[in-house]
Order: sequence, then structure tokens, then C-alpha cells
Amino acid sequence: MNDQRISVTEDELHAYIDGELPAERRADVEAWLAAHPEDAERVQSWRAMAEMLHARYDSVAQEPVPVRLELERLERRPRQWFFGVAAAVLVAFVAGGTAGWVAHDVKAAPSTFQSFTEDALDAHRLYVVEVRHPVEVPGNERDHLQAWLTKRCGWTVFAPNLEASGLKLVGGRLLPGPSGPASFLMYEGPSGERFTIYTAKTESGATQMRYAKEDKDGSLFWADRGVGYVVTGGADRDRLTQVAQSVYDQAEKNGG
Repeated sequence: MNDQRISVTEDELHAYIDGELPAERRADVEAWLAAHPEDAERVQSWRAMAEMLHARYDSVAQEPVPVRLELERLERRPRQWFFGVAAAVLVAFVAGGTAGWVAHDVKAAPSTFQSFTEDALDAHRLYVVEVRHPVEVPGNERDHLQAWLTKRCGWTVFAPNLEASGLKLVGGRLLPGPSGPASFLMYEGPSGERFTIYTAKTESGATQMRYAKEDKDGSLFWADRGVGYVVTGGADRDRLTQVAQSVYDQAEKNGG
């Protein structure tokens, strides 16, 4: 058996971890890993991450997809907001200090806050458990991802650089939002922790940041210039705030 014949792709390595590799290729992959310690180390790290994700999310991984995340909703009539929603009030987010925001005493309409955080938390829990297929477009196609989501969603979708927070862009996908398409971006840290950014159009103007928590996951929601943002991660609120601060600052710098 020569090295050329057993050369394997990264997709085959993932399939090997997931137990989806054809039986006739298994011996070739194992021989390849024995001869390539760097790939063997990568496979071991992926397996450890997969075990961690399954340990955390197996209780929800088999749940049916929530109706509000079904793709058919993209073709339906947009959801109507509750009548009587107050006119949008501009709220200044000021970077600085520990939290990084100063806001007026005006809150987002409960329907907007609830719709966004429920959809974002559901999407986060549905996709972060995925090892091979967490996104539609991978992070190494950042420019294409941004252009595609911008065209489909109708506003400028920007994938922020979160390397300063120790997070790398995994990629993104298109999802249904409360009143139309939504963009969904996923980031991952070296330990396997994952954060997601969910954005969709909203009738709200600018709102203060609001926190929501479901089981072991927390979300921070805000709206600005007709777009709602939800950054979702683990239960560590300080860590979540740090990531959301970076997302907000870069969104401001890039105009949305």
C-alpha cells in the first residue's frame, strides 16, 4: 500500500470520527493517521470536541426543529407585530468601562425581544451540536458568505473578526427570522466553545441590550438601524458580554 493510494481528505477524517466512513476506506484512513501524526492529533481534538458537544447537547439534539425555524417560513407572510408598539427611540451605546454600554431607560417591545431571543436560542442549540455540518458556507469563504447573506437578507451582513476574543469564524447559514430572512454566524474557540450571531430585520430602532438565558445558554439582544442582533453563547455572562461588545463595536464601525 503506497502513500498515494491511502491519501485522504479532511471530509473523510470527519466521516471517520462520525462513524460514517465506508468500510473499505477505514483501513486506509487508519494507516494514513499512523503515518501522519499531525492529522492524528487533529482527529483526536475533533473527537474530543464532538464528545463535549454531545455531552452538552444530546438532550436537545433529537428534538424536532421548532416551527419558527422551518425554512418554509421564509416564503410566508411576515409576522405582524402587536399593535400599539411605541415609536422607535434611539439609544446610544457607548463603549467603555466594564460593560461598555450606557443606555436610556427604554426597553425593546417584549414581542421583538422574545421573538428574536427565542429564535436565536433555538438556532444556537440546534446547530452548535453539529460537528461536520454546522453551517452552509464555511468560514474560509468569508467574502462569499457576507455577500450571499447580504443579498438574501436585504441589509449589510458583516462577519466580525473575533480573534481577539479567541474565536474563529466557522461559517454561516440562512434562517427564517421573525419577519423574513435571518443571518446566522457561528464562531468557535480552541476549547470547542461556540458562539453564534443571529441577525434579522426589526421594526425597532435602537434599543438597549437585554439578556436572556435558557438552560446553559445565554443571549444578549439589541437592535440598531432596523436590524436586531442576538449573540448567544454559554452561561458565562461576562464572557458573553465581552464577545457581544466586540460584535457591536465592529458593526458600528462597518455601518451595520
